[in-house]
Amino acid sequence: MPDTRAEVRLLDGSYSREVRSLLYHAYRHEPTFAYLFESDRPGFDQRVRATIRELVNQHFLEELPSIGLLLEDRLVGVALIVPPQRRLDVTESWFWRMRMLLTTGLGCTRRYLDYHAAVIGCLPPGPYHILPLIGVHPEFQGKHLGEQLLDALHNWCAEDGGSQGLVLDTGNARYLEFYRRHGYEELGEVALGPIREHVLFHPNAGREAVKAAAG
Repeated sequence: MPDTRAEVRLLDGSYSREVRSLLYHAYRHEPTFAYLFESDRPGFDQRVRATIRELVNQHFLEELPSIGLLLEDRLVGVALIVPPQRRLDVTESWFWRMRMLLTTGLGCTRRYLDYHAAVIGCLPPGPYHILPLIGVHPEFQGKHLGEQLLDALHNWCAEDGGSQGLVLDTGNARYLEFYRRHGYEELGEVALGPIREHVLFHPNAGREAVKAAAG
């Protein structure tokens, strides 16, 4: 299938509704979310929708960066970015935690916080950009938009000379191979029931060049 070229755009809070909708559709069938929010129990879709809503709302409330892909002004891909300068994580907000408790319940909130802490615990010391959520709308998968989104992210993060690179995690084996093909290295693995969540790192291009020159 030929590549579909999309416009890359930095997003602000005016895109919040579109971002929430896209990420809900991208994550509702992910094995990690199926475990965290108990897909075998009634109300799973509502818990996923509520979690995405609270994460996205808090992200924009804190004016953290987001990169989107647009086709004819329709948002088809998005990544939320936490820069290394922001040490207070979204999940440390008491407002966010209260909203999660009210919308997903104590058990799922605790499970999500434990998962998040375990992922962060895999990171070695150093400044990184972290991607808490990234996705391409299912209707537009298979058009190489994922590659375009990663390229845009790598270029944007490489402009920050104080960052060693980009960190994300996935429990989807198909995406794991995709990320490895695009230069991601494994930092660690987190057991989530039957799911193995892989924590991955992509070094900034500038740092790779410095390492090559030093070698």
